[in-house]
Amino acid sequence: MKIFSPDNHHRRSVRLPDYDYSQEGAYFVTICTYQRKCLLGEIENDEMHLNAFGKVIQEEWRCSTEIRKEIQLDEFVVMPNHLHGIVVITGDEGAHSVAPLVGTHGRVPLQARLFRPPRSLGAFVAGFKSATVNRINQIRRTPGAPIWQRSFYEHVIRNLKSLYRIRQYIAENPQNWPLDDDNPVNIRPQVVVVQGRASCKHQQPLNG
Repeated sequence: MKIFSPDNHHRRSVRLPDYDYSQEGAYFVTICTYQRKCLLGEIENDEMHLNAFGKVIQEEWRCSTEIRKEIQLDEFVVMPNHLHGIVVITGDEGAHSVAPLVGTHGRVPLQARLFRPPRSLGAFVAGFKSATVNRINQIRRTPGAPIWQRSFYEHVIRNLKSLYRIRQYIAENPQNWPLDDDNPVNIRPQVVVVQGRASCKHQQPLNG
């Protein structure tokens, strides 16, 4: 059976400049740690084992619905250096029905903006990042240190078939970690020529 892979299906997508990311709908979100460092735990026997930082991420993600009543959460997983989750934006605060799936697509970084609609996907992620950064930096006594990449990745879920595939992709992420592009062992070295000399640096994966 062919399993949904946002890395393969939407790598060439472009940002939808006129799309309203505050409208009702379901979104597949990926948030990566700064420099893709494995800060949140490790995979053992195809299972994710959260460390103290990873538990903070899980707690803050789960309590997001208490802070933002227009948000519902579906399947999610915390990985060593990223988080995958399905976020549903509902039409009314406190609504409990599943919001309609949206008829468009695109899995690309959402760049930081000067203004975010208060109930938009970007505002939700920004608030989540801020809360987790504050808590983790308090634990490790590193005020102001980055935890996350500045951007995040999104995929607008268009129909139920896509929703089911993404749920499966998320649920199976830990067991697929050996092949994950975000696994440090799979980040390819990139040769860079500097003043006639070749040096190597880690090349980031093409996707998040």
